[in-house]
Amino acid sequence: MGTLWTLGCDADDPQRIAAFWALALGYVNEPGFDEPDNASIVDPDGRGPAIAFLKVPEGKSAKNRMHIDIRVAGPGADDMAERTLLIRQKVPDLVAAGATVVREEWYGDALGHVVMLDPEGNEFCVA
Repeated sequence: MGTLWTLGCDADDPQRIAAFWALALGYVNEPGFDEPDNASIVDPDGRGPAIAFLKVPEGKSAKNRMHIDIRVAGPGADDMAERTLLIRQKVPDLVAAGATVVREEWYGDALGHVVMLDPEGNEFCVA
């Protein structure tokens, strides 16, 4: 069995950014982590890692060295038309929740992924 782990994230507004990522990933709030200076979300099916957000005084100052990729098409999506459709369906929901589209990345004639920023300016991709 693998080691259980939590992705820890710095945040300006832990509650707001946790709500965004819960919506983006289909996660739920983790009970007991709902104070103004921290928040945590978990996979309701217990498969994915917890993601914790801790308030920090400094703002984001550089590109993320690590980021989350949201794989809407699942693992090994070979049907590029279906993948494109699923990406196109997810991106507007994330924009409505506060994300920003940065650019689309294409693999020849196929949409590979969309680079986005979450509400606090952290890069992520929808693939």
